[in-house]
Amino acid sequence: MQQIKYFKELEEILNSSLQSYQVLHINLKYNYIGDKGTSGLFSALASCTNLSNLTLNLSYNSIRDQDTSGLGSALANCTNLSNLTLLLFKNQIGDQGLSGLGSALANCTNLSNLTIDLTRNQIGDQGTFGLGSALANFTNLSNLTLDLSENQIGASGASGLGSALANCTNLSNLALYLSDNKILAIGASDLGSAIANCIKLSNLTFQLSGNKIGPSGAKGLVSSLANCINLSNLTLGLRYSEIGASGAQDLGSALAKNCTNLSNLTLELQGNQICDQSTSSLGSALANLTNLSNLTLNLCDNKIGASGASDLGSALANCTNLSNLTLKFYFNQIGDQGTSGLGSGLGNCTNLSNLTLNLSENQIGDQGTSGLVSALAYCTNLSNLKIVLSRNSINTRGAQGLGSALVNCKNLSNLELDVSQTLIGKIGPLYLFYAIKKCTKLSNLTLTFWQKQLVYFGL
Repeated sequence: MQQIKYFKELEEILNSSLQSYQVLHINLKYNYIGDKGTSGLFSALASCTNLSNLTLNLSYNSIRDQDTSGLGSALANCTNLSNLTLLLFKNQIGDQGLSGLGSALANCTNLSNLTIDLTRNQIGDQGTFGLGSALANFTNLSNLTLDLSENQIGASGASGLGSALANCTNLSNLALYLSDNKILAIGASDLGSAIANCIKLSNLTFQLSGNKIGPSGAKGLVSSLANCINLSNLTLGLRYSEIGASGAQDLGSALAKNCTNLSNLTLELQGNQICDQSTSSLGSALANLTNLSNLTLNLCDNKIGASGASDLGSALANCTNLSNLTLKFYFNQIGDQGTSGLGSGLGNCTNLSNLTLNLSENQIGDQGTSGLVSALAYCTNLSNLKIVLSRNSINTRGAQGLGSALVNCKNLSNLELDVSQTLIGKIGPLYLFYAIKKCTKLSNLTLTFWQKQLVYFGL
């Protein structure tokens, strides 16, 4: 019996005998295979009764409901499937097609790993219910990735999907991408409540950006995770979700209470009207997650000022196990005082080895720039540093101070510095470069100025 086969042409598939393969990778993206092509393909797949692993990419093929139901019927014959990846991005699949696909997939009861990407189709609540009904039968699933972004799913569809997932009690890795739908607070809360039954979860990703879930939805999404005692990796994508200041504060409190074993956390809270007070509260909550080693926090496009940034830095100093930190503050108003305060707090994170700071467009001047980097010199284990300071009020003197401060970061091996669209002029880059050359351990340097990027290796 043959093991693995890769196909990129429909004609090759139709002229081959697929029954003997256990592993198939079929990539027909952008092939516009049409009704005749899908019919032939699905007929061929229906004969693959020995198939255990299938990856099928039919994105950008104008596949309709009828075609999707036909795909489901074909896969229903593949009862030995344990690993299935279906990539159906940007087609014309609606509720009827997804329900048909789900009903047929219910026969594949041996699935342990399932990935379905249905981004940018025409799926609503009914289709989501249909898919959920199938997922409820997959009690052996350990890894599930489901992308339904940019469809027309509402609160009831999200709630129904959550109820179905509650039956998948053996899940250890779950990623749900539901961005840019119509899921409201109740939909988000019901999803969170349902996931509480998946007590074996160790990795969880929720992407619900652009869904207007509000403060109660953000809190409800996390409040039920206390049962997931094995959860170590969590990603929450809530950009432009109208959670507001109270939502950010409640979200932080829920994380501190229910997710104390986290080692890796990503919070995407861009564009949520978050203010200083809620940023401070969020920081205080994160300080309780003492097992964190990797943290990514996106707070771009909010209303955060000096006190919020400073308090966040001070709070993160309590996360003594942090080794990798990414903070994105683009388009706030933290200013010099906030930048220096943030740096002072981060200077106490002595185990940091990798740090990325995006402080673009924050009304930062010379004093804040120098203060930030001077404080980072206390992070003696820091080897990789990236700082974005574009669109601020840094002039030539600030560039000189920045360079002098970087010299004190003695263990840096990789440095990326973006000072584009500032006021450093023609002399500022020279100050920076000649100062940075004194960093004797630096091997890779990237400096970005107005419209130029200079990359140096083996300094």
